[in-house]
Amino acid sequence: MSLRALLDGLEIPILQAPMVGASAGELAVAVNGAGGMGSLAAGALEPQDLGRAVEALRAVTDGPFGVNLLMAQAAEPDRGELEAALSRLAPWYAELGQPLPTLPNQFAPDFEAQFDALTAAAPPVASFTFGILSGDQVDALHAAGTLVVGTATTVAEARAWAEVGADGICAQGFEAGGHRGHFLADAEASLVGTMALVGTIRAAVDLPVIAAGGIMDGRGVAAALALGASAVQMGTAFLLADEAVTSAPWRRALAEAGDDPTRLTRAFTGRFARGIENRFMRLMHGVQDDVPAYPVQNRLTQPLRAAATQADAPELISLWAGQAVALAQPGHAGDLMRKWWAEAREAAVGLADRTARRGDR
Repeated sequence: MSLRALLDGLEIPILQAPMVGASAGELAVAVNGAGGMGSLAAGALEPQDLGRAVEALRAVTDGPFGVNLLMAQAAEPDRGELEAALSRLAPWYAELGQPLPTLPNQFAPDFEAQFDALTAAAPPVASFTFGILSGDQVDALHAAGTLVVGTATTVAEARAWAEVGADGICAQGFEAGGHRGHFLADAEASLVGTMALVGTIRAAVDLPVIAAGGIMDGRGVAAALALGASAVQMGTAFLLADEAVTSAPWRRALAEAGDDPTRLTRAFTGRFARGIENRFMRLMHGVQDDVPAYPVQNRLTQPLRAAATQADAPELISLWAGQAVALAQPGHAGDLMRKWWAEAREAAVGLADRTARRGDR
């Protein structure tokens, strides 16, 4: 089956974004049960755990699902860089009464080993963020029966994925919450809005496009489909769902978010990501260009964020969220899906009626 056929066959063309720390199997199953497609965020899983996670998800759903990996560069920072990074973080650890972490031997799971485990597990769909596969890697996934989706923040990145044989493109607009997926240019040169990105990628490559970024309700779903997207991917919209594993302080910050609360920062992880602005982001802004690149900074702040979550201190937590987070609503994921699809159909009917009436003038 092609990816286009898979997406066309969904009862509701909504995909749940893979979100490390917020989405788990229960959310993916609920999304599948409502007629969409759930995803497993496997970027933080060790290779030996990845296959078991895929099999566990396969055992509880009959529908297609995706698995996402983060293509982090191998990190070999020198001791001086690590000590400088920890020195910047020392006041924040002290605020929580926590000691500085010891220097780790590993900063992220080995991607090549993760990839081998993913290929062996053969999920229906695999998506990749932060980089691009080789043609041989795409061929290996295809041989295992897995469809490949590449994350693109620019048309050039979409073309690159098409050239290595990807089956579809996840067009990540700058509105999206969490980490930016750019890999050909820097973050500033890769901040294209979702509407512009979907349209230009559709014109550039003959692959199904999944629209992602700032889509929070049925009107957004309808708009993306009208632009030619085969489906939409929603992340922030699911963060208050009952099945999400969003922490209590993160969930509270989402529920209380104002009209324009998000900013881009690399202070937490060393890679630009969008989240609700808090004190850590504001006070670290002036030195964020100095922090080690992902995954090093991400690993050094993990104990800090865990301690802040335990202490219910949202000002020291990475509160990832996309623009329009103020539209997020609580509820069962399946009920939210059906509500959004009803809104999308209503919006489509209303637009068809409006354009027909104008055409009769």
